[in-house]
Amino acid sequence: MTDVKTTALVWISPSTWPACVDAARERAPDDHVVLLHVGDDRIVEEAHRAYAGLLGRGHEPERDPGARLEALAGVVGADLLEKAAHRLGRPCELLDRHGRPQEEVVRAAADVDLLICARDGDPDRPGPHSLGPESRFVVDHAPCPVLLVWPYQR
Repeated sequence: MTDVKTTALVWISPSTWPACVDAARERAPDDHVVLLHVGDDRIVEEAHRAYAGLLGRGHEPERDPGARLEALAGVVGADLLEKAAHRLGRPCELLDRHGRPQEEVVRAAADVDLLICARDGDPDRPGPHSLGPESRFVVDHAPCPVLLVWPYQR
């Protein structure tokens, strides 16, 4: 009998990543782990549009705050993934994608055996309200089983 290793995808976000990594250590101790961070391009796009809209044409592109946000997003994503990998404490794969987070997470989950993500809604209202819109989309559309964790100890 061959020893087939399963894959767990862990969605890393700034406010919930520790709980997700801890869940991967506890619930998927022998799985191949993929840590996924998704930079939300909508923020950068809004900054570009706001700069263009408020100041009009003909202003220096190097002053566009969208370009600075874009550069910072890459650094933040890499730093977050590095911290998560360190907390995991074992070899893992790191993915840093950009786009609409919910769509990128569902796309990345296409070939995995388990998706681990955190509740990100109202922590005082268990049930559907404990999921924000992006997490709700992921839960509804994920092509694999989903493990939802609380971002803090309950």
